Amino acid sequence: MPLETVNRNIRYLRTRAALTQREFAERINIKQPTLGAYEEGRATPPLNVLTDIGRIFKVSLDNLIGVDLGTIPEKSWRQAGKPRREVLAITVDGQNRENVELVTQKASAGYLSGFQDPEFVKELPKISMPVLPRNKTYRAFEIRGDSMLPVPSGSIIFGDYVEDVASIKNGKPYVLVTRNDGIVFKRVFHFGPSEHKLLLVSDNRAYEPYAIEIADVIEIWAARAYFTSQFPEADDPTPSPLVEQLALQLLKGKGA
Repeated sequence: MPLETVNRNIRYLRTRAALTQREFAERINIKQPTLGAYEEGRATPPLNVLTDIGRIFKVSLDNLIGVDLGTIPEKSWRQAGKPRREVLAITVDGQNRENVELVTQKASAGYLSGFQDPEFVKELPKISMPVLPRNKTYRAFEIRGDSMLPVPSGSIIFGDYVEDVASIKNGKPYVLVTRNDGIVFKRVFHFGPSEHKLLLVSDNRAYEPYAIEIADVIEIWAARAYFTSQFPEADDPTPSPLVEQLALQLLKGKGA
């Protein structure tokens, strides 16, 4: 492994993202002194660290190890900002059909680190939604908060897996699994292959839109359906005169 190139690239990616050593180390789950040793050439990063850096910053291992990233255009080394299906952990039922795993609020924190672990995914609750089209990979997420009203807090969102960020349809709702913001349910906008950010918009306009780096997105799920145990309240629960009249006629009919 050309150690000097790897060290230079790690330092380049960190400074390009305007991150301190502490912030960069936290993002790839190592200690700051360890990162300092990598950048200064006093230690060789192991494969798991290089894999994390490559996934987060969308650069292939070949480029991270063998190419001086600072000397070539970014579009030459940056991979398309997309979750990679080959690392998506799934489970199947007795008929070899993919299950729909439910990520509850309680499990959401663990999902950020266990989403690639088949054993972790295996332990998630399984639910069924027969009306969903087959031949797709689905997952369900319990959401909290009122940012997407009228979809209420506590609803379960069913989403199918999106392999490529280029497949995002602007303004449609998605569940995003992100490193920095956790699991979020928003309307998503992506403005072309040269744009490395996504704009997230809430249906509840009390919440301001905000942007996130595509590199921070772990998984994308296109929202297809939702389940809630909360029935919507009527705008005006007071019976109208017409409703009252119909009710009286029904009561008279029963008494006849």
